[in-house]
Amino acid sequence: MRLSLRTWEVRLGIVLVALSVATYTVKYLLLGDLENTYQYIFNALGFLPINVLLVTLILNQLLSVRAKRERLDKLNMVIGTFFSEVGTGLLTFLSNRDPGLPEIRRDLIVTDAWTPEIFSGMHDRLQHHRYGVAVDAADLEELCRYLKGRRDFLLRLLENPVLMEHETFTNLLRATFHLTEELERRGGFAGLPESDIRHLEGDIGRVYRLLTGEWLGYMEYLKRNYPYLFSFAMRSNPFDETASSIVR
Repeated sequence: MRLSLRTWEVRLGIVLVALSVATYTVKYLLLGDLENTYQYIFNALGFLPINVLLVTLILNQLLSVRAKRERLDKLNMVIGTFFSEVGTGLLTFLSNRDPGLPEIRRDLIVTDAWTPEIFSGMHDRLQHHRYGVAVDAADLEELCRYLKGRRDFLLRLLENPVLMEHETFTNLLRATFHLTEELERRGGFAGLPESDIRHLEGDIGRVYRLLTGEWLGYMEYLKRNYPYLFSFAMRSNPFDETASSIVR
């Protein structure tokens, strides 16, 4: 592609080269030492690749860190929207139907005292949780209605290119959308065979496991970066039976 003289990069290059030529011309006119000027030019040119290397490495590192931070902020804004619209309510519904929740419920009450080590330890502990969800026909009907009402929102999230860099959250969205489709394809839930209920419970358990992990990671991010958002997230903790948005 041919460069246009109107691009700012070309104009900047011309200006910088012109300034360099003007500087050496003034040096020669004032000092009148042509040989010394030649030597200085070649010395500068010899060190130029090293300058370019150092500046490129440093700037590239700084720009990479900044770009990564900006992508992380945008990504967590999307994740925060997901939990506001879908995730928190869904996690409350699923956890309330987890027979094994009493074993870990108290440990999931996140507080201001939590450190990165506590979050890490909880992530490890959750790897061993069974994530079993016991549901009946009424529960499946309620879950189907809840997810169906948020189908368009989930579709928009799946189309968001920012999320492609976050594999675990993308997996959560896919699993949630798959569960939504599975539930919608049933004409009704009364009289479903036991094998089909087990199949749906497997899909539900997959969403529950991924959702819990993302929720804990999001809580850690809020605590580290946004204390006021973390305060509200603690007061709306889906695992806390006494949670209330009212500050007491």
